[in-house]
Amino acid sequence: MLNEKRVILMTRLASYEEGEGRKNISIGNYFRGDYLTLQILKSIVCSTISFFIVFGMYILYNFETFMQDLYKMDLIAFAQSVLKYYCITVVAYAVIVYVVGTVRYVHAKKNLQRYYKNLKVLKSLYQSGESGEGEA
Repeated sequence: MLNEKRVILMTRLASYEEGEGRKNISIGNYFRGDYLTLQILKSIVCSTISFFIVFGMYILYNFETFMQDLYKMDLIAFAQSVLKYYCITVVAYAVIVYVVGTVRYVHAKKNLQRYYKNLKVLKSLYQSGESGEGEA
């Protein structure tokens, strides 16, 4: 005989494991600081790549003007302004990733706590129902 509560709970747990649970379990394997550090490091790499792609596109778009003014402009000041924009881009992106990562981590931990609580409930349902189910 099937216990309806157990079937419903097992279905809910399996659905969670197949969907959102995979991501939450992978997030839950990290400590908060480790998870955020990894996300920020990935964001620094990605923002660096994207900044230089956009900067290269800007230079290619204005290539004629850039080449005409190359010998007239102060290269140190140009490099400083590029570095300033690079730092602003990377820091802004890292702050955004920190906030989003913190929210994701807290959300994943909360869902995992609920998942583990439901697993304990399922275990208790099995332990309480073992004595009467083997007989028919």
